[in-house]
Amino acid sequence: MTSIATVDTEARNTVRRKVLDSGLIRFGGFSVPCVIRNLSEIGAALDATPPSFVPDQFALIVVRKKKIYSCTVIWRKGTRLGVSFC
Repeated sequence: MTSIATVDTEARNTVRRKVLDSGLIRFGGFSVPCVIRNLSEIGAALDATPPSFVPDQFALIVVRKKKIYSCTVIWRKGTRLGVSFC
């Protein structure tokens, strides 16, 4: 049975842990610095300025962990982006 998210429930199926890590959004020959606000096995929330400059697909480099994720933007709100890992 599939559950539908309501105002009182969480739409995610995995737990995201709050973090405050530095990251780089890489696409083409460009890098945009970002702050990683939360992270799970399947996605993350990022703060990036200006978010309109960030394409719908990019590579996220988590500087401290020296990890690279292929990302797809799921939602945008102000300077925050919600991404899923491909």
